[in-house]
Amino acid sequence: MQIYTRQLRVRHYEIDVLGHVNNGVYQNYLEQAAVEHAQLLGYSLAQCRNLGGVFVMRRIAIDYLRPAMADDTLEITTWLQQMKGTRAIRRYEIHRLGEVQPLVIAEAIWVWVDGVTMRPRGIPKEILMTFESIQPSDELSCT
Repeated sequence: MQIYTRQLRVRHYEIDVLGHVNNGVYQNYLEQAAVEHAQLLGYSLAQCRNLGGVFVMRRIAIDYLRPAMADDTLEITTWLQQMKGTRAIRRYEIHRLGEVQPLVIAEAIWVWVDGVTMRPRGIPKEILMTFESIQPSDELSCT
């Protein structure tokens, strides 16, 4: 399991009427972290298309545990729990920088779909081999 971590600062326009990060914004953070993780491993959108498909998010479950506020620095962490057949199960945590308790935990199912038909198909061997070769101690970050 390789862990990818990125940091970001909450922007004022991401705040809702209750004064904290809008729930929908968290999903944007999670999706962006997944995309960046794949890019760092050599699987940009263009590279995926060269392999004949793309990953699309099929399902996401998000637990909102504590709020984040404007100007907070957040640390978004993601890792692949499983990759098999057409699916990849990805886990996430969002923490306020320097804090142990998570603000958000989530799990998403990503599905590899054909680039033309947009129908699910098996994840290419190249991608499976890349993710299977990752060592548990491997960690990538983007700040």
